Amino acid sequence: MNAVISLGGSIIVPKEIDSSFLEKFRKLILDFVKKGNKVAIVAGGGYTCRWYNKTAEKINRNVSHEDLDWLGIKATKLNAELVRVMFGDLAYEEVIDNPTAKINTNKQIIVGSGWKPGCSSDKDAVLLAINLKMDTVINLSNISYVYDKDPNKYSDAKKLEKISWEEMQKIVGTKWVPGANVPFDPEATKLAKNKKLKVIIAKGTDLENLKNILEGKKYKGTTICS
Repeated sequence: MNAVISLGGSIIVPKEIDSSFLEKFRKLILDFVKKGNKVAIVAGGGYTCRWYNKTAEKINRNVSHEDLDWLGIKATKLNAELVRVMFGDLAYEEVIDNPTAKINTNKQIIVGSGWKPGCSSDKDAVLLAINLKMDTVINLSNISYVYDKDPNKYSDAKKLEKISWEEMQKIVGTKWVPGANVPFDPEATKLAKNKKLKVIIAKGTDLENLKNILEGKKYKGTTICS
Protein backbone atom coordinates (compact mmCIF):
# COMPACT_ATOMS: atom_id res chain seq x y z
CA MET A 1 0.00 0.00 0.00
CA ASN A 2 1.25 3.48 -0.90
CA ALA A 3 -0.43 6.42 0.79
CA VAL A 4 -0.29 10.10 1.59
CA ILE A 5 -0.56 10.89 5.29
CA SER A 6 -1.87 14.32 6.25
CA LEU A 7 -0.35 14.74 9.71
CA GLY A 8 -2.17 17.36 11.75
CA GLY A 9 0.05 20.09 13.15
CA SER A 10 -1.67 19.86 16.52
CA ILE A 11 -0.44 16.27 16.77
CA ILE A 12 3.13 17.32 16.03
CA VAL A 13 2.94 20.33 18.37
CA PRO A 14 -0.07 20.10 20.75
CA LYS A 15 1.43 23.04 22.69
CA GLU A 16 4.98 21.81 22.83
CA ILE A 17 6.62 19.40 20.38
CA ASP A 18 5.43 15.89 21.18
CA SER A 19 8.78 14.09 20.81
CA SER A 20 7.42 10.87 22.32
CA PHE A 21 4.72 10.62 19.64
CA LEU A 22 7.13 11.54 16.86
CA GLU A 23 9.60 8.82 17.89
CA LYS A 24 6.85 6.18 17.77
CA PHE A 25 5.45 7.57 14.51
CA ARG A 26 8.93 7.44 12.97
CA LYS A 27 9.36 3.78 13.92
CA LEU A 28 5.95 2.87 12.49
CA ILE A 29 6.71 4.59 9.17
CA LEU A 30 10.16 3.00 8.94
CA ASP A 31 8.63 -0.45 9.51
CA PHE A 32 6.07 0.34 6.80
CA VAL A 33 8.58 1.37 4.14
CA LYS A 34 10.89 -1.57 4.94
CA LYS A 35 8.18 -3.73 3.38
CA GLY A 36 8.60 -1.90 0.08
CA ASN A 37 5.82 0.65 0.57
CA LYS A 38 6.05 4.38 -0.15
CA VAL A 39 4.59 7.19 1.92
CA ALA A 40 4.25 10.94 1.58
CA ILE A 41 3.67 12.90 4.78
CA VAL A 42 2.16 16.39 4.63
CA ALA A 43 2.55 18.34 7.87
CA GLY A 44 -0.20 20.68 9.02
CA GLY A 45 0.16 23.95 10.91
CA GLY A 46 -2.18 23.09 13.79
CA TYR A 47 -1.72 24.84 17.12
CA THR A 48 1.27 26.84 15.88
CA CYS A 49 -0.80 28.22 13.00
CA ARG A 50 -3.76 29.15 15.21
CA TRP A 51 -1.46 30.72 17.81
CA TYR A 52 0.12 33.02 15.21
CA ASN A 53 -3.21 33.78 13.52
CA LYS A 54 -4.90 34.76 16.77
CA THR A 55 -1.98 37.02 17.67
CA ALA A 56 -2.06 38.68 14.23
CA GLU A 57 -5.84 39.26 14.49
CA LYS A 58 -5.48 40.69 17.99
CA ILE A 59 -2.84 43.20 16.92
CA ASN A 60 -4.33 44.03 13.51
CA ARG A 61 -8.11 43.66 13.29
CA ASN A 62 -7.96 44.26 9.53
CA VAL A 63 -5.51 41.47 8.76
CA SER A 64 -6.45 39.78 5.47
CA HIS A 65 -7.39 36.13 5.01
CA GLU A 66 -4.46 35.82 2.63
CA ASP A 67 -1.97 37.03 5.23
CA LEU A 68 -3.44 34.64 7.81
CA ASP A 69 -3.05 31.82 5.30
CA TRP A 70 0.60 32.74 4.72
CA LEU A 71 1.24 32.59 8.47
CA GLY A 72 -0.32 29.14 8.51
CA ILE A 73 1.73 27.99 5.52
CA LYS A 74 4.95 29.07 7.24
CA ALA A 75 3.89 27.07 10.31
CA THR A 76 3.44 23.97 8.15
CA LYS A 77 6.92 24.47 6.69
CA LEU A 78 8.51 24.51 10.14
CA ASN A 79 6.62 21.36 11.17
CA ALA A 80 7.47 19.67 7.86
CA GLU A 81 11.18 20.39 8.22
CA LEU A 82 11.09 18.73 11.63
CA VAL A 83 9.41 15.64 10.19
CA ARG A 84 11.85 15.49 7.27
CA VAL A 85 14.89 15.86 9.52
CA MET A 86 13.77 13.12 11.89
CA PHE A 87 13.86 10.60 9.00
CA GLY A 88 17.37 11.72 7.97
CA ASP A 89 18.76 10.27 4.73
CA LEU A 90 15.79 7.94 4.39
CA ALA A 91 13.58 10.87 3.29
CA TYR A 92 13.75 13.01 0.16
CA GLU A 93 16.15 15.86 0.93
CA GLU A 94 13.68 18.70 0.33
CA VAL A 95 10.29 19.54 1.80
CA ILE A 96 7.78 19.60 -1.06
CA ASP A 97 6.02 22.97 -0.99
CA ASN A 98 4.54 22.68 -4.48
CA PRO A 99 2.56 19.42 -4.56
CA THR A 100 1.95 19.72 -8.31
CA ALA A 101 5.63 19.90 -9.36
CA LYS A 102 7.41 16.84 -10.72
CA ILE A 103 9.30 14.94 -8.00
CA ASN A 104 12.36 13.00 -9.13
CA THR A 105 13.36 10.65 -6.34
CA ASN A 106 13.59 6.99 -5.46
CA LYS A 107 13.20 7.76 -1.76
CA GLN A 108 10.30 5.93 -0.12
CA ILE A 109 9.53 8.83 2.24
CA ILE A 110 8.55 12.28 0.97
CA VAL A 111 7.59 15.15 3.26
CA GLY A 112 5.42 18.09 2.20
CA SER A 113 4.12 21.35 3.63
CA GLY A 114 1.50 23.96 2.80
CA TRP A 115 1.66 25.67 -0.57
CA LYS A 116 -0.73 28.51 -1.46
CA PRO A 117 -3.34 30.63 0.35
CA GLY A 118 -6.98 29.63 -0.04
CA CYS A 119 -6.89 26.17 1.50
CA SER A 120 -5.32 24.07 4.24
CA SER A 121 -2.64 21.39 4.06
CA ASP A 122 -5.48 18.88 3.49
CA LYS A 123 -5.73 20.09 -0.11
CA ASP A 124 -1.95 19.90 -0.49
CA ALA A 125 -2.14 16.25 0.62
CA VAL A 126 -4.80 15.58 -2.02
CA LEU A 127 -2.73 17.34 -4.71
CA LEU A 128 0.34 15.33 -3.71
CA ALA A 129 -1.65 12.09 -3.89
CA ILE A 130 -2.72 12.98 -7.43
CA ASN A 131 0.85 13.92 -8.37
CA LEU A 132 2.30 10.67 -6.99
CA LYS A 133 -0.57 8.57 -8.37
CA MET A 134 -1.61 7.40 -4.91
CA ASP A 135 -5.33 6.83 -4.44
CA THR A 136 -5.53 7.02 -0.63
CA VAL A 137 -5.07 9.91 1.79
CA ILE A 138 -4.95 9.18 5.52
CA ASN A 139 -5.94 12.29 7.44
CA LEU A 140 -4.64 12.16 11.01
CA SER A 141 -6.18 14.72 13.33
CA ASN A 142 -7.57 14.99 16.85
CA ILE A 143 -10.86 13.21 16.04
CA SER A 144 -11.59 9.50 15.68
CA TYR A 145 -14.59 9.90 13.37
CA VAL A 146 -16.50 12.46 11.36
CA TYR A 147 -19.93 13.15 12.88
CA ASP A 148 -23.13 14.25 11.20
CA LYS A 149 -22.99 17.39 13.39
CA ASP A 150 -20.69 18.89 16.01
CA PRO A 151 -20.54 16.38 18.90
CA ASN A 152 -19.35 19.16 21.22
CA LYS A 153 -22.65 20.97 20.70
CA TYR A 154 -25.13 18.16 20.07
CA SER A 155 -25.43 15.12 22.34
CA ASP A 156 -27.28 13.18 19.62
CA ALA A 157 -24.47 13.58 17.05
CA LYS A 158 -23.82 10.30 15.22
CA LYS A 159 -20.40 9.03 14.16
CA LEU A 160 -20.08 8.18 10.49
CA GLU A 161 -17.93 5.20 9.57
CA LYS A 162 -18.39 5.48 5.81
CA ILE A 163 -19.81 8.37 3.82
CA SER A 164 -19.86 9.69 0.27
CA TRP A 165 -18.10 12.85 -0.88
CA GLU A 166 -21.49 14.48 -1.41
CA GLU A 167 -22.35 13.89 2.25
CA MET A 168 -18.94 15.18 3.36
CA GLN A 169 -19.36 18.38 1.34
CA LYS A 170 -22.65 19.07 3.14
CA ILE A 171 -20.88 18.72 6.51
CA VAL A 172 -17.83 20.92 5.79
CA GLY A 173 -19.38 23.39 3.36
CA THR A 174 -17.76 24.78 0.23
CA LYS A 175 -15.74 27.78 1.43
CA TRP A 176 -12.33 27.76 3.14
CA VAL A 177 -11.77 30.05 6.15
CA PRO A 178 -8.21 30.33 7.58
CA GLY A 179 -7.89 28.43 10.87
CA ALA A 180 -11.28 26.77 10.42
CA ASN A 181 -11.75 23.70 12.60
CA VAL A 182 -13.46 21.26 10.20
CA PRO A 183 -12.88 17.50 9.71
CA PHE A 184 -11.55 18.09 6.18
CA ASP A 185 -10.85 21.24 4.18
CA PRO A 186 -13.84 22.16 1.91
CA GLU A 187 -11.45 22.83 -1.00
CA ALA A 188 -9.73 19.49 -0.46
CA THR A 189 -13.15 17.84 -0.32
CA LYS A 190 -14.12 19.23 -3.72
CA LEU A 191 -10.87 18.10 -5.32
CA ALA A 192 -10.86 14.62 -3.77
CA LYS A 193 -14.46 14.17 -4.85
CA ASN A 194 -13.62 15.12 -8.45
CA LYS A 195 -10.60 12.80 -8.55
CA LYS A 196 -12.48 9.95 -6.81
CA LEU A 197 -9.87 9.50 -4.10
CA LYS A 198 -10.39 7.64 -0.86
CA VAL A 199 -9.77 9.57 2.34
CA ILE A 200 -9.61 7.99 5.78
CA ILE A 201 -10.02 10.29 8.77
CA ALA A 202 -8.70 8.87 12.03
CA LYS A 203 -7.28 9.88 15.39
CA GLY A 204 -3.64 10.68 14.82
CA THR A 205 -2.31 9.72 18.23
CA ASP A 206 -3.65 6.16 17.96
CA LEU A 207 -0.65 4.64 16.22
CA GLU A 208 -1.87 1.06 16.58
CA ASN A 209 -4.93 2.10 14.60
CA LEU A 210 -2.73 3.78 11.97
CA LYS A 211 -0.76 0.54 11.68
CA ASN A 212 -4.03 -1.32 11.04
CA ILE A 213 -4.95 1.18 8.30
CA LEU A 214 -1.58 0.80 6.61
CA GLU A 215 -1.77 -2.99 6.81
CA GLY A 216 -5.29 -3.12 5.40
CA LYS A 217 -6.81 -4.41 8.63
CA LYS A 218 -9.99 -3.33 10.43
CA TYR A 219 -9.63 0.20 11.82
CA LYS A 220 -11.46 2.97 13.63
CA GLY A 221 -12.20 6.01 11.49
CA THR A 222 -14.36 7.52 8.79
CA THR A 223 -13.82 6.41 5.19
CA ILE A 224 -14.89 8.87 2.51
CA CYS A 225 -15.13 7.67 -1.06
CA SER A 226 -17.24 7.90 -4.21
